[in-house]
Amino acid sequence: MNRIERPTTLRSAADLVAQGLADPAEQPALERVAQRYAVAVTTHLADLIDADDPNDPIARQFVPSVDELNAAPGERGDPIGDDAHAPLPGIVHRYPDRVLLKLVHVCAVYCRFCFRREMVGPGKDNALSEEAYRGALDYIRGHGDIWEVILTGGDPLMLSPRRLKEIMADLADIDHVRIIRIHTRLPVADPQRITPALVDALQVPGAATWVALHANHPRELSPPVRAACARLIDAGIPLVSQSVLLRGVNDDAATLAALMRAFVETRIKPYYLHHGDLAPGTAHLRTTLAHGQALIRSLRGRVSGLCQPDYVLDIPGGYGKAPVGPQYISAEDSVEQDHAAAAQTRYRVVDYCGEAHLYPPAGE
Repeated sequence: MNRIERPTTLRSAADLVAQGLADPAEQPALERVAQRYAVAVTTHLADLIDADDPNDPIARQFVPSVDELNAAPGERGDPIGDDAHAPLPGIVHRYPDRVLLKLVHVCAVYCRFCFRREMVGPGKDNALSEEAYRGALDYIRGHGDIWEVILTGGDPLMLSPRRLKEIMADLADIDHVRIIRIHTRLPVADPQRITPALVDALQVPGAATWVALHANHPRELSPPVRAACARLIDAGIPLVSQSVLLRGVNDDAATLAALMRAFVETRIKPYYLHHGDLAPGTAHLRTTLAHGQALIRSLRGRVSGLCQPDYVLDIPGGYGKAPVGPQYISAEDSVEQDHAAAAQTRYRVVDYCGEAHLYPPAGE
């Protein structure tokens, strides 16, 4: 199908159908999805989609599906419990030494699995009010244990470079804030927006800036995206990755290994691989924990240690992240030693090939 001239960002079921990215027969149902959950696919991402592949992993992440109208048992509007740790608008203070600062509620692209899908997009407040922003700064100033501020949303890089520079300076002026971490999809969604002005805005004296980039498939790390990341890295801003384990996107060993290698080739350290959250209408994209553990085990020993992310689950209800990767060690037995030593536990350790070994070895 030939595509007609398109807008910069595809924002409706009609746009997606016109570009050959959605089935015309499904348009009425997709319009119902779009009434509830925001839709936006940048032209950069649209160009990565193989419209002839009904299982294209890029489309699966960004093109809405009628399956989103089906909520599964246990799914919830606030799946990781942000609200339980929100002392005031814009702040989530779940861990003692860091806070989330949710500056905006808009993104360049809307992921179909987003755990904040009930809170972002058109019809929601676009950004913190000035009063709420000042209140958030006062909260951070008043809590001296806050060492790191994580800018999130929405996507904080949707703000103008001028506004970002002001926010970065405000945070760096707080003596106990030493790290400012930015969670973003923008370099993947619209790499040309990572301009020298934006890079400059993220560099402030008094605090170190880190960027956590979200990507889930190796094709997302296209040459323009790698160049955009290089602009940040070459300016001295370190990058780490965040990915979500998604059925039909990256839930096989070869794709996951290729993704992690692509990050490392781009000078991005793999950081988190998130188990899919219980967001409404996302069951068709979630895997099982057992499958995720098996995939992480498949990476160990077969790709570089630089390529190993932490597989984590955000415990529903606001209880934080827990590592849920495979276990390689377990207590085997206890060996009584002489009177000068306490009982020593012997462990069973499994290597990357699945072979078990005792530690300390038998007879030692």
